[in-house]
Amino acid sequence: MLIAATGVVYGDIGTSPLYTLKEVFNYGVAPNHEGVLGILSLIIWSLIWVVSIKYVLFILRADNDGEGGVMALTSLAQRAARNYPRLRKVLLLIGLFGAALFFGDSMITPAISVLSAVEGLQVAFDGIERWVVPLALVILVSLFLIQKHGTARLGILFGPIMLLWFSVLAILGIHGISQYPEVLKALNPYWCIHFFIAHPGIGVAILGAVVLALTGAEALYADMGHFGRKPIARAWFFLVLPGLLLNYMGQGALILANPAAAHNPFFLLTPNWALLPMVALSTLATVIASQAVISGAFSLTHQAIQLGYIPRMFIQHTSETEQGQIYIGTVNWMLMIGVVLLVLGFGSSSALASAYGVAVTGTMLITTLLAAAVMLLLWNLPKWLSLPILAGFLLVDSLFFIANLPKVLAGGAFPLVAGIVLFVLMTTWKRGKEIVFERLGENALPLEVFSDSIARQPPHRVKGTAVFLTARTDSVPHALLHNLLHNQVLHEKVVLLTVVSEDSPRVASSKRAQVEEHAEGFYRVVLHFGFSERPDVPLALSHCHVPGLSFEPMHTTYFISRETVVSTRRFGMARWRELLFSFMLKNANSSLRFFNLPLNRVIELGTQVEI
Repeated sequence: MLIAATGVVYGDIGTSPLYTLKEVFNYGVAPNHEGVLGILSLIIWSLIWVVSIKYVLFILRADNDGEGGVMALTSLAQRAARNYPRLRKVLLLIGLFGAALFFGDSMITPAISVLSAVEGLQVAFDGIERWVVPLALVILVSLFLIQKHGTARLGILFGPIMLLWFSVLAILGIHGISQYPEVLKALNPYWCIHFFIAHPGIGVAILGAVVLALTGAEALYADMGHFGRKPIARAWFFLVLPGLLLNYMGQGALILANPAAAHNPFFLLTPNWALLPMVALSTLATVIASQAVISGAFSLTHQAIQLGYIPRMFIQHTSETEQGQIYIGTVNWMLMIGVVLLVLGFGSSSALASAYGVAVTGTMLITTLLAAAVMLLLWNLPKWLSLPILAGFLLVDSLFFIANLPKVLAGGAFPLVAGIVLFVLMTTWKRGKEIVFERLGENALPLEVFSDSIARQPPHRVKGTAVFLTARTDSVPHALLHNLLHNQVLHEKVVLLTVVSEDSPRVASSKRAQVEEHAEGFYRVVLHFGFSERPDVPLALSHCHVPGLSFEPMHTTYFISRETVVSTRRFGMARWRELLFSFMLKNANSSLRFFNLPLNRVIELGTQVEI
């Protein structure tokens, strides 16, 4: 598990030495004794404070039944603030925006990682600059094309490759340090303070480049559900952190010995005979880093769908043993288009670095705010302990976020705009479904009234079981009324089925189904699924052992109501949001596949809803 966690979780942060120091010295920091030691000290203590202390020691403990990530943390924070309705709403909006920013980060990370690896060829060959972008595009497009096959088969290779990667990082670092041992002074936090004093003009701004060393810190938390807290923490302290620290100091030693090496210290630290193998290994490492971010985007989308913030999409499970191995085609192609546009638009890792940081630091700050609600309201930690720690987290995250704000004008607006667009889409979909739910309930017919009318004037009953999916548990679905009106028949057994997504990752089998029997052969069934589970309605119904009720496939028919939204003057949402919601509803993928229903036994009935 430790090796597997190394391969999947740390691919992103593990490839940051490729470009971090190079971009730092592009900010105008002189590659002299004070500059190198100051920058190295900032990187070292940022890794210790943000990753080691904040994420590994604290955030990883904020698990939602073993699951991590901003959506899982949002659900946990809302649970903590259940007695504060306004705070719950604020935490929800913050969490949704953090999830939206993650998608923006998911586009930049593959682009900057693969570009920085391919650019290593420029050190070995002259005049190859014009081939960097085409080669990077070939690698990236190929990566997205194989996503539909799943990462289950490739996952076993990720761990050994990244284990080799961090070992090579450490060896190169030790080699560099041996040439200039004075670089070990950077372990003293004094040089952080001295750097800010000596460089008052760019002290905070340089954090915009230092943050590149923290890329992928969110993956520690997002992938916790796959491996657990202990393997992730042990891999960090025993392998990843030592490898990173040694390599950064090795690069710093090289720059102290040869200031001209600051333009690409990572590959210049590599001996000439090992340069091409190192480019190949770094390319593999960046592909793995990209794969981890893409898989994280799939998982986050799955959680958002289950919680009702994104329209239902077809989710393909690519592994029979690993629940997290999923593929969502719509998300995959959207990410690929975004990554290709970024590579073509920026053209180099240095240009992309100027756009990188706004989304990731925004997500880090949002994670701290959500974790604060959990620590103060759910864990009930002593204030003398929690408040100073949270203040330190917020101070550092705020400094990083402020330092990256100027990047908005230099290309950083791309992930920010993407995050805002996704935030609007998610909130519009959620609010639109709530309004549709309210409108459908205005003329709803209670089941007791309907069953009484059936008893007085019984229609023709046919054999078998009819399952009507409905969001309401207090009325008769419109699909049932339409079916009775047009077909003039009713099945012997009628099940009114509601599927509920809980704010926990999984639901125990004993709590999966709630069944209520009513008169005239009616049954009310509520199925509960966690946001990390795949709702399999027929399978769950087959486990409902109710006397006289059978869910055999050949004798069960499913009815689904498809709503058509019509905009009116009634109070709802802004006109443009109503049109947006209507467009999303029309173009959303069929929910039949989402619920894993037998397609040959499904009848869809339309309902017109005024919003």
